[in-house]
Amino acid sequence: MYRLLTTDGRAKRGELDTVHGKIQTPVFMNVGTAAAIKGAVSTVDLREIGTQVELSNTYHLHVRPGDQVVKALGGLHRFMDWDRPILTDSGGFQVFSLTSLRKIKEEGVYFQSHIDGHKIFMGPEESMRIQSNLASTIAMAFDECAPYPATRDYMIQSVNRTTRWLARCKKEMERLNSLEDTINPHQLLFAINQGGTYEDIRIEHAKTIREMDLDGYALGGLAVGETHEEMYRILEETVPYLPQDKPTYLMGVGTPANILEAVDRGVDFFDCVYPSRNGRHGHVYTNHGKLNLFNAKYELDDRPIEDGCQCPTCRHYSRAYIRHLLKAKEMLGMRLCVLHNLYFYNKMMEEIRSAIEEHRFAEYKRSKLEGFLTKEN
Repeated sequence: MYRLLTTDGRAKRGELDTVHGKIQTPVFMNVGTAAAIKGAVSTVDLREIGTQVELSNTYHLHVRPGDQVVKALGGLHRFMDWDRPILTDSGGFQVFSLTSLRKIKEEGVYFQSHIDGHKIFMGPEESMRIQSNLASTIAMAFDECAPYPATRDYMIQSVNRTTRWLARCKKEMERLNSLEDTINPHQLLFAINQGGTYEDIRIEHAKTIREMDLDGYALGGLAVGETHEEMYRILEETVPYLPQDKPTYLMGVGTPANILEAVDRGVDFFDCVYPSRNGRHGHVYTNHGKLNLFNAKYELDDRPIEDGCQCPTCRHYSRAYIRHLLKAKEMLGMRLCVLHNLYFYNKMMEEIRSAIEEHRFAEYKRSKLEGFLTKEN
C-alpha cells in the first residue's frame, strides 16, 4: 500500500509498504542488473550506503543463471543476501535494445540470446513467470519499448499492444500469486506508460491503464534519444493523468539534475546505471558537478572526493590514491568510485524527501542545480 504523506507543489513525499519493508519516496533504486552492482559492490555495502531498493533484470537473470535456478535457491533475496525490496525490470527494454534479430507478434517477442544466440520467446505470461520465480518485491509489466523516433502510426499500434499485454500480465500475476509454491505471493505489479514524445498518445494511455488499478505506474520509453526538454514536457503533460495515490516511476533516468526536475513534476521512483557506470570510469559526482579522477591535477590531491561526504570512500581515501588505483587498473579504484556515487545519489534522495516534508523543495532544487554548475578545482 502506498501512502502520500505530503506534497510540495507537484513533488510527492510518500511511502510504499511491501512484504520486504517500507520504501520511502522519492527513492533512487540502485541497479544490479545480474543480481550484483557492477564495480564489486556487495549487499553489505548497499546497506551501509543507505540503499532502499535494489533493481535486477528479468532478461539477464533468465538467460544466466536461469530463473529456475534462482527459484530453487529460494528466490533473489536469498540468492544475493538482500533483505530489502527488489524491483525486477520486465526484460522488455533488453529484448528491444540488445538484439536486432527479433520478431514482435501479438503473443510476444521471438529473439536470440545476446550470450550464445539460442532462440528465446518472451511474452507477458513468460515475463510474469520469470519474475515470480525470481520472487522480487515489485514486478514490471511486459511492454514494448518502441524505437526513437517512431512514426505516430507505429506508436499507436505499439501502445495498444502494450495495453493488451498489461491485461495479460495482471491476469497471470494474480494466478501466480495464488499458487502454493510461489515464493512471494505478495508480489506487486507496476504498469508502464508508453507513447514516445506524442503527449496525446501518452495521456490516452495513462487514462486507460489507471483504470486497471495496478500497484504503481511507470513511464517508459524516455531517455532513449529525445532531449531533456522533450522528456520534461512529456512528464509535465502525462504525470497528472496517472494516479497520485500510487507510486510514479520514471524508468532509466538519470542524472542528478534529471531527478530533481522529475521530482518537481510528480515522479517518486527512479533508477539509472549512471552512478555505477560513471564510477567505473573514474567519474564521480559531487555537489559541484562531476570530477574526472583520471585528470593529472589530482595526482597530489590529498582531499577526499568531496569534503564532508560521509561515504565509506571519502571517510578513508584521497583523490590522489583513488587516481593511482584507476591508473594502475586496480579494481579497488572502480569500487571506491561506485560506492561514492551510489552514496551521493542515495543521500540526495534523503535530502529531497526532507525538503518536500519541510515545503522548501523549490529552494532546494534551485540551490542544488546552481551548485552543479559551480565547478570545483
